[in-house]
Amino acid sequence: MGAFLAVAAGAKRPPKLIVLEYRGSGVKKAERKPIALVGKGITFDTGGICLKPAAQMDEMKYDMCGAATVLGTMKAIALMALPLDVVAVIPATENMPGGTATRPGDVVTTLSGKTVEILNTDAEGRLILCDALTYVQQRYRPSKVVDIATLTGAIIIALGKVATGLMGNDDTLLAELKAAGDEAFDRAWPLPLWDDYQELLKSRFADIPNISSGRDAGSITAAAFLSRFIEPGTPWAHLDIAGTAWLSGEQKGATGRPVPLLTHWLLKEAERAHAAHAETDQPAD
Repeated sequence: MGAFLAVAAGAKRPPKLIVLEYRGSGVKKAERKPIALVGKGITFDTGGICLKPAAQMDEMKYDMCGAATVLGTMKAIALMALPLDVVAVIPATENMPGGTATRPGDVVTTLSGKTVEILNTDAEGRLILCDALTYVQQRYRPSKVVDIATLTGAIIIALGKVATGLMGNDDTLLAELKAAGDEAFDRAWPLPLWDDYQELLKSRFADIPNISSGRDAGSITAAAFLSRFIEPGTPWAHLDIAGTAWLSGEQKGATGRPVPLLTHWLLKEAERAHAAHAETDQPAD
């Protein structure tokens, strides 16, 4: 996991890869195809060598809200005893400067085998997520994958603090997540992820850079980066919660979003699975 370890390189505290399995379907292990939730767990984000401005850096303790969302969702579905199989993967680390920290211009090898040129150490979320996404796909062969991350400031410019950014490769999955968000009043809004945006991610020295060369479509290019690590045929969605996970000012603090969206979606998934099972059990005429 060269990308994950590159982010952790400057931190005194060692990184952790947290894996939780919820087994509610009753299906045998060999036949399970769980839903996978992957949460960004940057427990504090200084920006690394590409240091952030001092103003409001105290809020960077909230850069683990994707991880917290995954943990909250797993607790909710366990309390409801949903008849689903769900696996959660959380890459957790600080992103710190220091003598051992990763430098801009370094090239790392990810778990997938793809190489990444790190042009900005403050674009660290996608680096830890890409290895976690590869891990969960290789180990669990999930039926669907959803990652949740406070990934880009650009999503706040686009959607403010009202809606979570929603992108992915499967129209049905995206529609389900959007509908769940609408019903739970934890709204998400879809952004395009056309192949054209991949043209903004080119590196002379690696398979892919961790940022594009300009400021255009920052949230979309971040998702486009992650899409390079999704195996063909795997339904995948990305929730950019940088605008919705916490509030600044007088209301300062974490919001708990998008736990309602994900919990409602998984509740509906359980209902859909039950309905499909009931149909297959109908006796022939």
